[in-house]
Amino acid sequence: MEVSAMEEALPKKKTSKGGLRTIPFIISNEVFEKVATFGLHANMILYLTERYHMTAATGTVVLYFWNAVSNFLPIFGAVLSDSCLGRFRVIALGSVISLVGMCLLCLTAILPADRRTPDCAARRSECELVPWQLPLLFASFLLMSIGSGGIRPCALAFGADQLDRRDNSARNVRTLQTFFNWYYTVLGLSIVFASTVIVYIQQAKGWVIGFAVPFVLMLTALTLLLVGSPFYLKAEADRSVLVGLVQVLVASYRNRRGPLPPETADASRFHNRAGYKPRTPSNRLRWLNRACALGDNPDKEVNPDDGSARDPWTLCTVQQVEDVKAAVRVLPIWSTGIMPGVIIGQQMFPVLQAKTMERRVGGLEIPAASFGVFSILTLTVWVAVYDRALVRPLSRLTGHARGVTLRQRMGIGLALFAVAMASGRAVRMSAMRLVPQHCITGLAEALNLIGQIEFYYSEFPKTMSSIGVSLLALGMGFGSVAGSAIVGAINAGTRSGGGDSWLSSNLNRGHYDYYYLVLAALCVANLAYFVWCGWAYGEEGQNRVTAEEEAVEDTKTKEDQQQKL
Repeated sequence: MEVSAMEEALPKKKTSKGGLRTIPFIISNEVFEKVATFGLHANMILYLTERYHMTAATGTVVLYFWNAVSNFLPIFGAVLSDSCLGRFRVIALGSVISLVGMCLLCLTAILPADRRTPDCAARRSECELVPWQLPLLFASFLLMSIGSGGIRPCALAFGADQLDRRDNSARNVRTLQTFFNWYYTVLGLSIVFASTVIVYIQQAKGWVIGFAVPFVLMLTALTLLLVGSPFYLKAEADRSVLVGLVQVLVASYRNRRGPLPPETADASRFHNRAGYKPRTPSNRLRWLNRACALGDNPDKEVNPDDGSARDPWTLCTVQQVEDVKAAVRVLPIWSTGIMPGVIIGQQMFPVLQAKTMERRVGGLEIPAASFGVFSILTLTVWVAVYDRALVRPLSRLTGHARGVTLRQRMGIGLALFAVAMASGRAVRMSAMRLVPQHCITGLAEALNLIGQIEFYYSEFPKTMSSIGVSLLALGMGFGSVAGSAIVGAINAGTRSGGGDSWLSSNLNRGHYDYYYLVLAALCVANLAYFVWCGWAYGEEGQNRVTAEEEAVEDTKTKEDQQQKL
């Protein structure tokens, strides 16, 4: 297998860069960024309804679209990282842009929001917004989304780069799994802090201080990232990665009328990069093999000097073809991650539900937005217990280094999402009745979302790690758009005669239980689709680039060439 420029930039021998000592700097950056971001998201529905006079449905749609933009942009950040700037620079740039967005959000709380009129003084519902308030608010949302688009796809992959040996050994698989699990454990604790302390500050001290604290935390995150810069293992970007993907598709189309090489064809029938061990492409998605198949006269297609293709838009290497296959094969399973995005994105409704319920425990009143902490606590506890107590006995039982396969974890998580939605009820009693739904959702996230991240990172070629990791956010983005469409359709379709819909701002007149049952039915259908996609995918771990083995092959080739000379 070939190793691209980005792969070669990662040292194959012991180096003073990278390792465990860099992880605290990277995780600290991510922790403070998550505290800042989730501290803003948790209470934002209340900020929109109270300060901007939005209805529950309108505010939910706004936040759905904010989530969608925040989840779509990471794919562009990943492309920028893998093909132009590198992961470290993109993370730093994203942190700076997020800072600017949080500063603008603080301004929306500091500057007056309403026109001072007699009607406004009498009834706040009659107030008119200052014309520039909404543009300022949406500009802050957009800048924070752009910043997260640089941080989200790169931070996890950047941390994994410091530890990844780039092979399929059980030890490396276990190391990466431990890193992913504990990475999310720490992030879970940071989100718990954001959902409690930051939310409490916003309610007790007001929006100005409540928004200023995340700004300070984000500034701290950027500072810690830059302090650790001398110790990081930084892989240079490889501009040829994305170009290579496009070249394979173009070459396959141009050669579509040519004969397809038989499955038994040897490596001499295909174009491989000079200096590397010749190999044949896999038989999956065989129509793409035309892109790397040599014709009857290879001398006319390959440069004799360096072995490169004379026209890379008609002849690609086997490795380029396999990279495209890895991306294409993952897409059906990736599409099953859209429904979890719908579920996670609708967490604004539980906040509104909790606000109308009895939230006192003893003498303490729990903030409505803090009930999401039960989901994060469940996720955090499960990840810690699974990694430290369950993986070893499960791996002995199943013979799998991870205990169970990644797709099994993802499937169980999808099933739990359905259970969580089926348990959702718009009760009018204690808000503690919402806790079971939050806990089941947290367990589903721990199994499915972390499983998705590890699956994409493991299945994508090393040169496309950031792009692979960004697929989770991309699925969440499509989930936010789909969720917004579902909310809009239900809100419009269930309002009869101008009355209240299922999603009425007055929870006593709405039917949120019906809404949750619709989501549960969609989750069941999505689970059935996932089972089919998992069966069609085949075996895991076939696309992992084994860089160390390739380095050995490359060394042997060069030694043989020197002996001949």
